[in-house]
Amino acid sequence: MKQQRLRIHFSKTDQMRFTGHLDLILTWERIFRRSGLPLAYSEGFSPRPLLSMAAPLPLGFTSIGEIGDFWLSEIVQLNTVQSNVKNALPPGLEIHSVHEIPDLFKGKLPSLIIAAKYSSKLIGDVRNLDKRIKELLDTPALIWERKGKSFDIRPLITDLVLAKQTQKSSAELFMTLSNLPGATGRPDDVIAVLNVADKVEQICRTEIILKDEVL
Repeated sequence: MKQQRLRIHFSKTDQMRFTGHLDLILTWERIFRRSGLPLAYSEGFSPRPLLSMAAPLPLGFTSIGEIGDFWLSEIVQLNTVQSNVKNALPPGLEIHSVHEIPDLFKGKLPSLIIAAKYSSKLIGDVRNLDKRIKELLDTPALIWERKGKSFDIRPLITDLVLAKQTQKSSAELFMTLSNLPGATGRPDDVIAVLNVADKVEQICRTEIILKDEVL
């Protein structure tokens, strides 16, 4: 039975960048078993641990902004949860914070997402990229194709900014993309539109933006 709902903000680093969404869920199940925390289970003939990840992260991406909701069958102090989970984490996962969500039942995590932020490190010559970004943002519509389906990619791009050069990379691209049902932007599509796919060193999801945030 659900007694407590926890929201954990965490990172998925290089060591887990090729771990898929379903395997990530199984990993979190194992983490809670190792931690000794009383994860709640569904009812019925095949009980399942009650947990929910915000949004799948494409293979090969890293993230410093992942979110998961977990339900416990007993109320546990937050500092105990954070300590126990941290000690049970495998390489590739890092937790930033643990919060309690007062409402046990409403506002399922995937339904709260409205957008996501990404950063992409670029290497090599990226001259004129700022011009291409301006042209893309000034375009009212741009038909793109993904897996044989055509769609307008422009409304999916909320923000797109090219950072100044740093010592470690030629530039860094920051983007905010829609993450609504049927209107989810992908950073690799944006990178392909800008014709800099061969310059990408790394893509990282930096934040998942929620509507009606409880916290």
